[in-house]
Amino acid sequence: MDIQQFKYGADNLGYLVYSEKSCIAIDPGAPDDMAKFAIEKNIPIDIVTNTHTHADHTKGNNVLLKKTNARFIDCTTLSQGQVLDLKDATGLEVMLTPGHTMDSLCFKGDGFIVTGDTLFNATVGNCFSGDLESFFNSLKQLMALPGDTLVYAGHDYVLESLKYAKIIEPNNPNLNGYASAYNPDHVVSRLSEELKVNPYLRFNTSSMIERLKEKNLPRETQFQRFSSVMEEF
Repeated sequence: MDIQQFKYGADNLGYLVYSEKSCIAIDPGAPDDMAKFAIEKNIPIDIVTNTHTHADHTKGNNVLLKKTNARFIDCTTLSQGQVLDLKDATGLEVMLTPGHTMDSLCFKGDGFIVTGDTLFNATVGNCFSGDLESFFNSLKQLMALPGDTLVYAGHDYVLESLKYAKIIEPNNPNLNGYASAYNPDHVVSRLSEELKVNPYLRFNTSSMIERLKEKNLPRETQFQRFSSVMEEF
């Protein structure tokens, strides 16, 4: 199993997850480039699906379906733990991650996860659903994955997000190294790196708890700390 990233629009990122005999397209906003890649690899695109139903993630669905013999799988019909088949590989496991939207989900592959707008590199998505507790539980689910898991997100917000991270935690020694590793042509990070720099995942760290104390914000429980970070910053 492998993964290819496609940038489209100002900062959107879509993906082809593929084996030797099959491709799954996720958020196919670059349908022409995806179809070309699959043809060059001589691998059929068998499935088209999405991380959630916001228009910037779904707008390439119909174009790619017309270019291929792929079947469309509505992401709102997927369930926790369901596996999308790659024929000659393990496939992609569905992780339901409501919060950004209530239909948000992630796809876990072999050593990587496609996170859509739930978890970005160096930040997290906006909680448009209004259900902050669900978002907290979704992020906790992702944080429990192995540290070497590669995070492939739905947008490239890295540089802007790092500016905010430096405001939130100006003395975080890991931010400069994270910034120097950023490659706009291949946007990815390891989960272990996110836990070191992403302020919205660092609600249990002593430095973040101290910041919340300085601002006299609720911090007694994990969820209180997460909520304080999300609402204050």
